[in-house]
Amino acid sequence: MLDIITYPNKILRKKTKNVKDFSNNEFQSFISEMSQTMLEKDGLGLAANQVNKDIRICIINFKDGPQAIINPKILWKSFFKRSVMEEGCLSFPKIFGLVRRPKIIIIRYKNKQGKTKWLKAKGLLATVIQHEIDHLNGILFIDKIFKYTKGEKKIKLLKKEAKLDEL
Repeated sequence: MLDIITYPNKILRKKTKNVKDFSNNEFQSFISEMSQTMLEKDGLGLAANQVNKDIRICIINFKDGPQAIINPKILWKSFFKRSVMEEGCLSFPKIFGLVRRPKIIIIRYKNKQGKTKWLKAKGLLATVIQHEIDHLNGILFIDKIFKYTKGEKKIKLLKKEAKLDEL
């Protein structure tokens, strides 16, 4: 199992690099390890920078099991149809809050074999994918929370710690 990086580790704020080599055995093993880690931690998704890898890959827990979404790009998002969901994050234990996101998205990505795919997602799946793509872009859900439901005091301390670390 891989170690989950927690905030305020700087890699969580870093924009990750595109994957170029899909055939490498080490890369395929990494996908399996990420999937296993996400499942063992009861996550709905996991981004590579959450396990200290600077590459554009996230694992999403679909109904039929974990799938790798590699080099994802959001091509379209609903402007008027939006949803509010409570989000949490493996990199922010015991912190939860309400986030407003587009309800429907269309993404282009590569699967673990390097084939280009497209996906239209809505509801919870769309929220999870957007959360993980944000991670790959160095954006955190705490940047988008409009109301904390748990852990507000803890995040204030962590944010203070993060600023001190940047000095």
